[in-house]
Amino acid sequence: MIRLKNVTKYYPTQKGRKYVLRDVNIEFPPDCNIGILGRNGMGKSTLLRLLGGIDYPNHGRILSEGRISWPMGLQGGVQGSMSGRDNARFVCRIYGDSEHEVYRKIKFIHEFTELGEYFDMPVKTYSSGMRARLSFATSMAFDFDIYLMDEITAVGDQRFKEKSRAALQEKKDNAKIIKVSHNMKELIRDCDVGIYLENGQMHIYEDIKEAVVAYQKGQVA
Repeated sequence: MIRLKNVTKYYPTQKGRKYVLRDVNIEFPPDCNIGILGRNGMGKSTLLRLLGGIDYPNHGRILSEGRISWPMGLQGGVQGSMSGRDNARFVCRIYGDSEHEVYRKIKFIHEFTELGEYFDMPVKTYSSGMRARLSFATSMAFDFDIYLMDEITAVGDQRFKEKSRAALQEKKDNAKIIKVSHNMKELIRDCDVGIYLENGQMHIYEDIKEAVVAYQKGQVA
């Protein structure tokens, strides 16, 4: 269960407040995979950060049950001066894993990312794709009830994409995803329900295809 109660999120700018969400009251449909759609600048990535607990509303509350992942995406989520291994170890310790579990998960992450010796180099030396691999693999090492995904599966060559989709599909057998993507075919394939962000409001479509149509027309049905 995820519920937004009177949630407002804005950022100060030279021209005044830029509202991402304005007094939103909404409950996400349970037990389904959800696609987040909206034009650039409408706040899709900000919404994932709010849901993942790494950003906070200016007003209102976000209530949730179950374990929700951090947003898996191309930007952020890692400390640049630390190596991939140290970033992975840090996350494992935050979640209270035993030394045995830390070792097992780091081994999995190293093998999945295929970073080789770069795994022990500072993340600031990584390309955006390498960072995305690290973020994705680290999330796949944990069992969450909901995985937050921000354009993540678009990274890598075809073989790595297929491996990522297979890993995600295995997780989806026991979990759900909330996904941001500009790839409409991908959203239709992976999601059941759509949420369309427009001018600080969120509109739920019970069929992801209806949300895609609204997005492509640029208007709420």
